[in-house]
Amino acid sequence: MKAFKLTGIAIAVAVCGVILSSFFFGPRLAVKHFTFPYKQAGLTERQAAAHLLNRFTYGATPGQIDAVVNMGLEKWFEQQLNANMPDDSLNRMLDQYDALKLTNTEIAAIYPRNGAVARMAVKDGVINKDSVNKAIDKKEYRSQLATYMVQKGYKPEQELMRQFINQKILRATYTNNQLQEVLTDFWFNHFNVSITKNQCAEFIPNYERDVIRPNVLGKFDQLLLATAKSPAMLYYLDLVSSVGPNAGNAKMSRAKQYRQQTIMADSTSPQAKFLKQAQKAKKAQGLNENYAREVMELHTLGVDGGYTQADVTQAARVLTGWTVYPMNNGYANPLKKTVDNAGEDKLAQRGFVHDGDFLFTPNRHDTGEKLVLGKRFSNNGYQEGVDLLEMLAHNPSTAKFITKKLAVRFVNDAPPQTLLNKMAQSFTEHDGDIKQVLITMASSPEFWSAQSLREKTKSPFELAISSVRALHATIKQPYQLYAWITKMGQKMYFYQAPTGFPDKGQYWINTGALLNRMNFGLALATQRIPGITFDLAALNNHHEPESTQAALLTYGKLIMPERNLDQTVKFLTPMLNDPNLVNKVGAAASQATPAQAMNMAPAEDMMNTADGNKQKFKGNNIKKLGNMDYAMLTSKGNNSMLSQVVGVIIGSPEYQRR
Repeated sequence: MKAFKLTGIAIAVAVCGVILSSFFFGPRLAVKHFTFPYKQAGLTERQAAAHLLNRFTYGATPGQIDAVVNMGLEKWFEQQLNANMPDDSLNRMLDQYDALKLTNTEIAAIYPRNGAVARMAVKDGVINKDSVNKAIDKKEYRSQLATYMVQKGYKPEQELMRQFINQKILRATYTNNQLQEVLTDFWFNHFNVSITKNQCAEFIPNYERDVIRPNVLGKFDQLLLATAKSPAMLYYLDLVSSVGPNAGNAKMSRAKQYRQQTIMADSTSPQAKFLKQAQKAKKAQGLNENYAREVMELHTLGVDGGYTQADVTQAARVLTGWTVYPMNNGYANPLKKTVDNAGEDKLAQRGFVHDGDFLFTPNRHDTGEKLVLGKRFSNNGYQEGVDLLEMLAHNPSTAKFITKKLAVRFVNDAPPQTLLNKMAQSFTEHDGDIKQVLITMASSPEFWSAQSLREKTKSPFELAISSVRALHATIKQPYQLYAWITKMGQKMYFYQAPTGFPDKGQYWINTGALLNRMNFGLALATQRIPGITFDLAALNNHHEPESTQAALLTYGKLIMPERNLDQTVKFLTPMLNDPNLVNKVGAAASQATPAQAMNMAPAEDMMNTADGNKQKFKGNNIKKLGNMDYAMLTSKGNNSMLSQVVGVIIGSPEYQRR
C-alpha cells in the first residue's frame, strides 16, 4: 500500500491520534477489435472489471462488477464509448429543474444578474438610483427589488445555479453513461470557466449542456471550436470585447467616411453623440490577449508548446470580432442596435456570422495581416479564427499535451512515457478522435500495471459520488452533498483560474482534508446528511455481522471490492474501539486547516439549507458551525456501530484511491 505523506499534524494528532495514525500508512463505434491485456498484468477478470469501474465511472454500484464480467469487459467499455444507454429514471429526476431546459437567451431574460435588475428597476422608476448599494433603507431597497422581480417575472440567479449544481450531483450518481459524465467533468475542467466571473456565470449551465457534454467523445478540434464560440468562454476570457486596432478600416468606403464626418460636424445631434460613444467604446476595448494566451497554453499546445508572446498577440488579432449575439435580456447591449438595424437577413451579406449564441462582427475584426506559428492569416474574417483553431488542434504539441492530461486523469499522476507516446500517436493518426485515444490507453499494458492500480486520489467530488453509489443511496437533496464537497475543498464551478482544478493527489490530500473526509464518511454512513438515505443491512442481504471485526471485513469488501483489505482492517480496528469516535473526528476536523481554500469565491447565498433559509446559531460553539455540521449534530441519524464501521471505511486512506 502506498502511504499518504502528510505534514503539520501535531494539533490534530493530539486531538485524535488514533485516527490520523491510520492515514499515515496507509451511433455505434466503428473501431477495430480491441482487447484488454489484464491477464498479462496478473489480474483476474473481476479485478480488471473493478479497475475499469474505478477509472471510467464514478465508482462501482453494488453488483456492478458481476454485471461487467457477465457482459465482457471490452463490450462494456465499447458501450460506454457509445454513450447511448437509456437514462429514463435520471431524466425523470431532472424534470423538476425547469431552468436546465432553457436557452441562453431565455436564461438571460429570466435570471438577470443582480446589477442588471437594479439598473432596470432604476430605469423603470421603481427605485431611486441614489438608494442603490446605500446602507440607508437597505431592507426596503431589497424588498422593492424583490417585488419588482416578481412583477417582471424575473428569478434570482442563485436559483439557476442551485438547479445546475443539483443536476451535476444527480447525473454523476445515476447516469448509465458514466464515462460520458466523467469526461464531461474532465473536459469542463480543461476548458474551465468560473461562476466567480459574473458576466459568464449565467451561461455556464448551457456551456456544460450544449458545448461540453455532447462533444466529449468526438473530435478534439470540434470540441475546441465549440468552447471558443460559447458565451461562457467568450466572456470568461474576455474575447467578447476584443477589437483590432485597425478594425474595419480597410473596408470603410469613402462614402461612409464622408457620412461619419458629416454627422460629427454637428456635435450636438443624437447621431453624433451615438457615433462618438461607439468610437470611444471601440478605442477603450482594444485588443485583449487573454483567450489567445490560454487557448495556446492551457487548451492546446501547453506551456512548452513552442509558441512565443508574438504568436499570442498575433492570434489575438486573428480572433478579433468573435463575440456574443445580443440577447433580449433587458439591459444595454452595444451590439443590439447594430444587429437590429442591419436585420437578420442582411447580416451575412455584411460579413457577420451568426451561429446560435455566437456572432462574428467584421467591424471589430483586425483587417491586417497576421503571422502565427509561421502561418500567415490575411483579411478573411471569421474563417481566420476557425483556421487558427484547426491549426492549433492539429499541432504535434497539442497531441502530446492533451493525451498526457488524459493519461494523468485515467492512469496515474506520472504516466510512463511509453504510454504517452502511443496515445499521442493515436491522437495524430485518428485526427484527434477522443474515443480512439481512450481505446489506445485502455488497451495498453501500462494502463493495467501495478503502478496504475488504485494510484489515483479521489477528489472530494469523486469521493462523495463514489460513496453514495457504493451505498446505493437515494438522493432527495443533492445540494446537501454539494455542501460537503465544498467543505472538503472542492467548490464545483467556482475555481477562478482557467487552469481548472489540479489533477494531482498532493493537491487534495493534507491533514485537514483527511479529517474532513473521515467526518464526511461518518456523517454519510450515520445518515446525518439530510436528504441522503440508504439501507446498510440490504447491502449484505440483511445478514447482521457477528462482530465489529466481521462488519469491517464484510462491508470493506462490499464498498471496496477486489482489494486486499488486510492493512485497512488493521488500521481501522483501533478507531472502532473508541466509543467517542464521532465526536473526536468532528473536533479534530473543526481545528484543522481547510483543504485548498484558495480560488474559492465566497457564496454564502448558495450555502443555505434545503428550504433556502440560513440557520442562525447562538453560543460559542454552535455559531461557528456550517449548515452541514449543524445538520449532522441535530438530524435523526443512525449512530449504530455498523454505521460507524461504514463511515470509517469511507474515510479510510484506501477508499480515497481509485
